[in-house]
Amino acid sequence: MALDKLTILVEADAGKLQFNRRDKSHLIEAMFNPKSLGITRSVQWESAKAAKRDSPELQYTTANPATLTLDLFFDTYDRPQADKPSVYVHMKKLVDLTLVKGDKHRPPVCQLFWGAQEMIFQGVLQNLDQNYTMFLENGVPVRATAKCTFMQWRANASDLKKQNLMSADVAKSWTVRRGQTLASIAAEEYLDPANWRDIAAANGIDDPLALAPGTTLLLPALPVGRLSPGSRRNREEP
Repeated sequence: MALDKLTILVEADAGKLQFNRRDKSHLIEAMFNPKSLGITRSVQWESAKAAKRDSPELQYTTANPATLTLDLFFDTYDRPQADKPSVYVHMKKLVDLTLVKGDKHRPPVCQLFWGAQEMIFQGVLQNLDQNYTMFLENGVPVRATAKCTFMQWRANASDLKKQNLMSADVAKSWTVRRGQTLASIAAEEYLDPANWRDIAAANGIDDPLALAPGTTLLLPALPVGRLSPGSRRNREEP
């Protein structure tokens, strides 16, 4: 049984994000499987400003995309044939992952697979470090390594579906209905009408009474320390 090789599936040259595993022209197969895969993920927390607290509550702010690092090895010298092609034929496929092509105005998104597993990572090639280590007498490179760092990529629509945007510590938009005021909106969203000033400041509103129906407002996220005990966020927490 042949050893399964790690493969990099490159998105198709189409307007929408599409992948086709049967399209060999968009498939990069590792010549030798990497010895290891490194995945890094980090999130950012901000300490709530509170007086006389040794350990104030932390508020989640955002997350950084995960990164996957791996080393790929390519060798076109160790083969029985007399001709030794340039290893750059393989390296160029990786270089192309860093170039803007077609109508997308960005480098392509990739999916990584290994064996019978489901997709292990989807992202874009953030960093490529090429190192050519063996050459023929005429200068043709025949051995090289590529240190690759992929950054996680997910479409905005897909990411929003995974989030709960109903809590009061997440910024969102609000369409004004007839009869609503900034105070009534603040009371419904934050359970505290006094927070109308935050909405006014976020939207540059000088006259809180001049609020036309159909207007779209930005409802800013409130720090943890200012959330009402009965706010949507706190009501949803166990």
